[in-house]
Amino acid sequence: MIIIPARLGSTRFPQKILCDIGGMPMFIRSAKNAQEIDEVILALDSHETCEIAKQYNIQYVMTDPAISNGSLRVLEASKILGLKSDTTIINLQADEPFLEHSVILSLRDSMHDNPFMATCAKEIDSENAQNPNIVKVVLNHNSEAIYFSRSCIPFYRDNANVEQKYLGHLGLYAYSKESLEELADLPETELENIEKLEQLRAIYYNKIIKVVCVESHSIGIDTPQDLEEAKKMYGI
Repeated sequence: MIIIPARLGSTRFPQKILCDIGGMPMFIRSAKNAQEIDEVILALDSHETCEIAKQYNIQYVMTDPAISNGSLRVLEASKILGLKSDTTIINLQADEPFLEHSVILSLRDSMHDNPFMATCAKEIDSENAQNPNIVKVVLNHNSEAIYFSRSCIPFYRDNANVEQKYLGHLGLYAYSKESLEELADLPETELENIEKLEQLRAIYYNKIIKVVCVESHSIGIDTPQDLEEAKKMYGI
């Protein structure tokens, strides 16, 4: 099952999920794209977005607007839906309307080994690595996340004649409902609040995040500039 937490409020790009993408709101476009893979539920936080979901005949649940992050919103949705503890949930972002189906399928397949949770990353160039809106991740030898940061990591101290390689995090996750409940029960950490990255809570408490490296040209819409770039790329 795919659950898409769609929060109307956004500090960097107010009400971005309502932006028009090919004649429909961005969060609806993201949902319709994902529906070609699996069942999709929207986890919404406003009556306005609920009414829009009705118009497009997409399943949704209304969640508490005060919930602080996407994972917690997905958890509340899973409880409302009465999902079993071993249900695999894919948490897909509402601002990824162009995400390739192959990426979602690769993430889903990674759950066959029952990691605590899993996510995806792709190679990015040095210019994108400097962008704080693009989250970077460093892995260990088992393709497990060591750290996520908005800063450029790893830092190449001696960068002359060195091929610089970076992994950009794609903001989708997979976990069982049981793992999600365990993660939500852990206390907040200073690191996640500093970086504003909820996945750092799992790292802090030594929970394994499996990272699937994929090829993707999708653009996550974090800023108005991202929106214009995506429209040009996809001819919308």
